[in-house]
Amino acid sequence: MLSVGFRALFQRELLRFVRRPKNTFMPPAITNVLYFAVFGIILGGRIDEPVAGIGYILFLVPGLVVLGTISNAFENASFSIFHGRWNEYIHETLTSPLSYVEMVVAYVGASAVRGLIVGVIIAVIGRLFVPISIENGLFLVATMVVIAALFAGFGIIGGLVARDFDDLTVMNQFILRPLVFFGAVFYSLTMLPSTWQTVSLLNPMVYMVDSVRYGLLGYSDMLEIAPAAYAEFAPYASLGVLTLLTIGVIAVDVYLFKIGYGLTD
Repeated sequence: MLSVGFRALFQRELLRFVRRPKNTFMPPAITNVLYFAVFGIILGGRIDEPVAGIGYILFLVPGLVVLGTISNAFENASFSIFHGRWNEYIHETLTSPLSYVEMVVAYVGASAVRGLIVGVIIAVIGRLFVPISIENGLFLVATMVVIAALFAGFGIIGGLVARDFDDLTVMNQFILRPLVFFGAVFYSLTMLPSTWQTVSLLNPMVYMVDSVRYGLLGYSDMLEIAPAAYAEFAPYASLGVLTLLTIGVIAVDVYLFKIGYGLTD
């Protein structure tokens, strides 16, 4: 049974962004309309299919969904924590009878919800430009929940580490987004020389984009470039690793709350 305090904190975090749709949902919607219009329609018609049977605009959809989901999950959690520190109202949360686990899960859960909503919005926008049919629904849902929670957890760490609002912008715009753009959003790993394929595998975003693409389109670069003995299980192995990483990041969040890191400065 969820405690009253947990439900109250979770609801407060939800209402914080639900009540301001022009600030939280409209910008990613407009941005992705531009992405699909420019990259999908204007340029996509002049670009060969990245992989056989999948047009360029359809190939873009999973990557843009990942970009919107993780950026908004991270942004929501980091801003909420930092804003609470900045205005010192987070002290009320810390002195409440909530456990540290409940606090962290409430922040992570609400931020993940925002990321997932934005991801759905982007998918719907993509559906306006190209027909989309979900190939592996349960796998897709599991992957989306995991990556949204993962970056909400990272957002809490970012909110605790940041010393001013500029730090939050730097983390999102100059760390997360470049990693996603080099995470096979706009291209297939099969298009790269073998050396760059190997280098790309060092980018964790590759596995997230690939997992969502497998859930949505049924196509995975990992199935093509991984060793034969491993390829069949590659998407599921990626999801397993991402799940363990999410659990680890949330555990770190709980520990930082417990020691008061960044909360009592």
